[in-house]
Amino acid sequence: MRRRTIVEWVLTLAVAAVVVLAFEAEVAQPFRVPTASMEPTLLCAKPGLGCTASLNDRVLVAKIVYRFRDPERGEIAVFHAPALARAKCSEGGTYLKRVIGLPGDQVAERDGFVYVDGTKLNEPYVVSWDRDSLTKTWPRLGKGQYFMMGDNRIDSCDSRDWGPVARSAFIGPVVATYWPPTRWTIR
Repeated sequence: MRRRTIVEWVLTLAVAAVVVLAFEAEVAQPFRVPTASMEPTLLCAKPGLGCTASLNDRVLVAKIVYRFRDPERGEIAVFHAPALARAKCSEGGTYLKRVIGLPGDQVAERDGFVYVDGTKLNEPYVVSWDRDSLTKTWPRLGKGQYFMMGDNRIDSCDSRDWGPVARSAFIGPVVATYWPPTRWTIR
C-alpha cells in the first residue's frame, strides 16, 4: 500500500512538471523587467540606473499569440534583440519594448513626439518628463520589420539606436504583470 502511494505521488509530480515545462515552452513564459526603459509602465528595482521601484516587475508573455497573429501597434512585446543592440546598448538577449511602427510604416520623432506616416501617435503611456527632444525620421519599414521603443524615451536604447526588429525575433506580447502583487495588471 505504501509503495503504491509513493508511485502515485512520483507519477503525479512528474506529470505536473511535464505540463509546466510544456506550458512555459509553448504557451506562456515569465520575464523580469531589468531596466528603466519601460518606466513608468513597467518598473525595475533600485539601484538600477533610472529605476524607481523596490522590486522588479515580473510579466507574463503569451508566446502562443504570435503564432496566430502579428504584433500590433501599442502593445508591449518581448523579442530577441538584433545583433546591433549589443553594440549600441552594451546588452543583447531578450528585450521588452512597445510596438510603434508596423511593416510599411515610416516612423519619425519631432521634439520627442512620435509620428507614423506623418500622423502624431497618441501615446498616453509616455509621461512628459520621460520624452526626449530628438527630431529624426527613420527609413520606411520593410516587410516583416517593426519599430520598437521604450516608454521612458530618455533611458531607452531601442529601434531609434539599432534599427527595426524582424518578425521572426518576436517571442510574444506582455499579457499581465504578476509581481509584485500590488502591481498585478492584465493587459
